[in-house]
Amino acid sequence: MASVREAVESAVVEPTDLIWMNGEFVAWEDATVHVLTHGLHYGTGVFEGIRCYDSELGPAVFRNAEHMERLLRSAELYYMPVPYSSEALQAAARELVARNGLRSCYIRPIVYRGYGSMGLNPMDAPTDVTIACWEWATYLGEEGMRNGIRAKVSSWRRISPDSLIPHAKASGQYLNNVLAKVESMKAGYQEAILLDDHGHVCEGTGENIYMLAGGEIVTPGHHNSILDGITRRSIMQIAADLGYQVSERNIARAELYLADEVFMSGTAAELVPVVEVDDHKIGTGQPGEVTRLLQSAFDDAIHGRSECYREWLDVVHPVDLETPAGDAPAPAGSVQTTAAG
Repeated sequence: MASVREAVESAVVEPTDLIWMNGEFVAWEDATVHVLTHGLHYGTGVFEGIRCYDSELGPAVFRNAEHMERLLRSAELYYMPVPYSSEALQAAARELVARNGLRSCYIRPIVYRGYGSMGLNPMDAPTDVTIACWEWATYLGEEGMRNGIRAKVSSWRRISPDSLIPHAKASGQYLNNVLAKVESMKAGYQEAILLDDHGHVCEGTGENIYMLAGGEIVTPGHHNSILDGITRRSIMQIAADLGYQVSERNIARAELYLADEVFMSGTAAELVPVVEVDDHKIGTGQPGEVTRLLQSAFDDAIHGRSECYREWLDVVHPVDLETPAGDAPAPAGSVQTTAAG
């Protein structure tokens, strides 16, 4: 099983050359913000996690459009106007990958309230948009992918829709996930499972969760305050295409202990087996047959080996470096792009 140390080491950020900031490419070390940036103080930001894979079609961003559209929806929910279209952000992500010479990487777009005003009313603070990318191994480690992870149900509950917006991928909300993650790691587990405000299974700190019971794949629904995962949508479609019945319903905590298989999915984690929950061995205590099948099918999809899912891949071409110059001059030390809405 995966070790806590491996999970920590896999989170190290490896610098690249360039970061896209408000329509311009700047050097990694110059991509800075003021210490009085509104989002730094109040968590007023929304973000995405996206992966680019070295596929059979070349470097390809996985479900680029769906991620950028969710980013814009999250921004709308928190009253942040974004001066770029989804298509412009998709193009910026592709060009950033190409300019950094990467074939496989993690991509982090973030929209946040910037420097200019302070206080709980954010409406006068500017909205800044940044995209970074770097090489990042699977979030829970290669050993976790192979042999599974141990998880514990957190004492911290998932944020309630009465207080915040679970459907938004918002920066400040992730303090909830951070508390659960730290608690699980201090206790010697690789991941935490959060319950919703009614005590039903919700999700991991950075992943959606599923169980196999009686031949059926079951996962919490939107009513359980989950984040609508892009990888989750993909896994559910692949499972249905393979002939499995997939249902969304309330899951009691004890159902996880009694399940035949449990697994998690997310952009950073990809698809990882869960072999223990709260020290209860799941099934045989080894990654299950269905989990392995879905892992393999998902791996084929993200690497372009499955033609039926190639529409999910946004291929990065060298031509992405040749976008026409915009009207505004680029400041010294930056390279301008026209990825604007």
